[in-house]
Amino acid sequence: MRTGWADTERHDLVPDEQAPHAAARRARLSARFPGERLVIPSGNLKTRSNDDDYPFRPYSGYVHMTGDQARDGALVLEPRADGGHDAYCFQLPRDSRDDDGFWTGATAELWTGRRRTLAESARVLGLPCRDVRTAAEALAAGAAAPGAGSQVPTRIVRGIDPALERAVVTDEERDAELAEALSDLRLVKDAWELGELRKAVDSTVRGFTDAIGDLSGAVATSERWIEGTFFRRARLEGNAVGYGSICAAGDHATIMHWTDNDGPVRPGDLLLFDAGVETRTLYTADVTRTLPVSGTFTPLQRKVYDAVYEAQEAGMAAVKPGAHYRDFHEAAQRHLAARLVEWGFIEGPAERAYALGLQRRFTMAGTGHMLGLDVHDCARARNEAYVDGVLEPGMVLTVEPGLYFQPDDLTVPEEWRGIGVRIEDDLVVTESGHENLSAGLPRSADEVEAWMARVAG
Repeated sequence: MRTGWADTERHDLVPDEQAPHAAARRARLSARFPGERLVIPSGNLKTRSNDDDYPFRPYSGYVHMTGDQARDGALVLEPRADGGHDAYCFQLPRDSRDDDGFWTGATAELWTGRRRTLAESARVLGLPCRDVRTAAEALAAGAAAPGAGSQVPTRIVRGIDPALERAVVTDEERDAELAEALSDLRLVKDAWELGELRKAVDSTVRGFTDAIGDLSGAVATSERWIEGTFFRRARLEGNAVGYGSICAAGDHATIMHWTDNDGPVRPGDLLLFDAGVETRTLYTADVTRTLPVSGTFTPLQRKVYDAVYEAQEAGMAAVKPGAHYRDFHEAAQRHLAARLVEWGFIEGPAERAYALGLQRRFTMAGTGHMLGLDVHDCARARNEAYVDGVLEPGMVLTVEPGLYFQPDDLTVPEEWRGIGVRIEDDLVVTESGHENLSAGLPRSADEVEAWMARVAG
């Protein structure tokens, strides 16, 4: 069994198109931490049950800095005397047919598929690659790079690879600063990333159209059908969905993160549909539309929908370079507070109600977030760079106001209870304002009804 195998080394591989962009990102990270070794693991498999693992998804900071998706790896930035860094990757090499590794074990290629050789990975990533099985010992000895001293100050991203964490002596607070920096550096997307996000959104638009076709054709009678229809598009054109799809019909639309998707889809109800395709490079869209299952809003449903639409319009108008990040949230929330005062659900005047946060009973959440490799991207970035920061060209964010009247909320008339509406689009900040990447999906009530009628034929 150890003999008779062909040489399958690939010599036709070329650098990945993301490689020069990843190199530029590493240069920016290097400038923040001169004289220090930085270790950014990709992560390990997680057991689902017994010998069955969850699908692997690498740590986003590793992907951003390398363009790679390999498991059990790590990027190392080794400091040079001039203040810069030499970068290389630890990777799991191919199994040798001369030992049992090819035949048995959790990473055996015979069972899980061919990996790249270290030389192949080096060509694709534009980085030297080393055997990850030597990483713990090399890092522990302070000899992760030729000529490195034994006392190189080191930072590692924690919570990703326990074995590598145990191999190095680091400071938890300083490690947290590395994780913050990796999030900070994702706030402004480069041109390549914006292209990937456009692909994600365009596929998401097609996925929504698929689902609407089933809804309008009365094929979709359950939330799971809608979920499955969208997932098929995500797997066809991308890697998967970027997060658990929310297919919330009827009362479920009032639950912010409803992902059970096990309820019926009935005429007369609204369907709150929140989903995004993740590209094969792991960039995700995040779009929400609230749809009348029967194709037409009732007068009350339209009243709520129009209020949310107007709030989204106000929020989107505030997305521009130089604006504070919180401006779009405040603009949308002020509009919804005014509507809730007008309807008699909270006590006015509207500005006082907003200042007291009275609208939050019905709006529940913030009005958006950064978007990129993670659906809630840059979550570990410093507050002064993100939520307390200023918008810059290249930032990508969602604007997603909503109103949610819980089915057991006795402070509103019975006919309002169980109505949930959210409208969400993905915007990129431009030099002159913003571009709505998801503008291919109808937003206003009239446009949604006309869209559903067209799809239904």
